[in-house]
Amino acid sequence: MAKKHNDGYLSAKESRQIARENRRVTDRLEKQRKRKNVPESEYLTQMRDPGNAVEFENLHTCFFTDAGVVRSVDGVSFEVPIGKTVGVVGESGCGKSVTSLSLMQLLQRPQGQIVEGEIRLNLGDKAYDVAKVPAAKMQELRGNYVSMIFQEPMTALNPVFRIGDQIKEVLVLHNTEGRTEAEIEKRIIDLLEMVGIANAKGVAQMYPHELSGGMRQRVMIAMALACSPRIIIADEPTTALDVTIQAQILDLLRQLKDRINSSIMFITHDLGVIAEMADYVVVMYAGRIVEKGTAEEIFAHPAHPYTIGLMASKPVVGKKVEKLYSIPGKVPNPINMPHYCYFRDRCEMQCEGCAGDYPGEISLSPTHKVSCYRYTEENRKEAQEHGAEL
Repeated sequence: MAKKHNDGYLSAKESRQIARENRRVTDRLEKQRKRKNVPESEYLTQMRDPGNAVEFENLHTCFFTDAGVVRSVDGVSFEVPIGKTVGVVGESGCGKSVTSLSLMQLLQRPQGQIVEGEIRLNLGDKAYDVAKVPAAKMQELRGNYVSMIFQEPMTALNPVFRIGDQIKEVLVLHNTEGRTEAEIEKRIIDLLEMVGIANAKGVAQMYPHELSGGMRQRVMIAMALACSPRIIIADEPTTALDVTIQAQILDLLRQLKDRINSSIMFITHDLGVIAEMADYVVVMYAGRIVEKGTAEEIFAHPAHPYTIGLMASKPVVGKKVEKLYSIPGKVPNPINMPHYCYFRDRCEMQCEGCAGDYPGEISLSPTHKVSCYRYTEENRKEAQEHGAEL
């Protein structure tokens, strides 16, 4: 692999060398993905816990760029239990959305590829490893078992088609129940009413630009729920909405999750939304999980310095401060990640162990896990001797 100069400059020869190597890897992965008539035994798997809707294990998702390989998701492992909401939180570029796009197999290919790990999807009577499922078979799973509410509804909805036609396309594509035209039309109206749209028949005849942001987001939710999926991925569904509409959308998601007994993977920057919505929380930084646990554990006892920094940077009602706290420094270059803890250069709670390799996962409780040297046995003993608390 070509070496970068200290100033980040790449010569034309080095760039060509990287492009050749990238093509060799992506061509091999694409050939594997596009195979036809693949026997089911190749991607059949077993759930570690049948009570989980999906399990990510050691997932590595990379983007093969002309400047080098970007490890967007670098060994992520967590579960989404059936009927529960798992909040995935972290700053922009930490790998939240890429993790969800890996589950949907909607990565920008051929550059974006799952290169290692498993994504076990529970279908009820059996389980598939989504990382190995061929493209043709994935078309059946996407929408029926896993669906996604995208971040920006105006770009996700097609501006030249009516709302009803766009929902109809989902139902026709996944029409496993052999519905008639009249039944499909009724289902469209039922879906729009289910997400709280009063004039359902009128809205079905409208174009996306005729609706407000909140209404468009409700339409996106209706499309995602059209086939009653087992898992719903909500990728920052309230980012562009005002606070009142945001609260309504969150309430709606909570009610619908219970009504169709689905699980939600909720991706957001907003810790307030996570506190309100999530049963479990996964904190990501630079493509890795730094901390995970129940919502109560993460909010009441944040352990990783990054999680503590996120908590400190959110405004508190009734507390007046001159300046909000912000985590110092910047995220390391994703093409050239350090061998040590990715957060070390920004951390204000460093200890002696931080000079070592990337820390392993340490269990603080059966559900609360953190990757930080402050919680190794030696550091805990030392802290206790000095009367400090971790």
